[in-house]
Amino acid sequence: MGPDHFFAMLLGAAITLAVQWYGRRKVRQAIAAPDVEARRDIQLLDAENAQRIGQIDRLQERLATVERIVTDRSHMLDREIERLR
Repeated sequence: MGPDHFFAMLLGAAITLAVQWYGRRKVRQAIAAPDVEARRDIQLLDAENAQRIGQIDRLQERLATVERIVTDRSHMLDREIERLR
């Protein structure tokens, strides 16, 4: 292993460290920088989720009403049949 190999290994290590430093720097910048499009997408999804939650709440109320109607009428019908016997 001559001095050429040592110099090549040293140069390779320096280039590797430089690429890693640059990559980490770009990642930190991407995390810190506000992404306007991503935030807009998140706001749209939040609005859509709120709308869906409202729809689900209304459907649950309607289902509870239907359940009350179904169960109340069956109990009333049973009582009427018992009265007729």
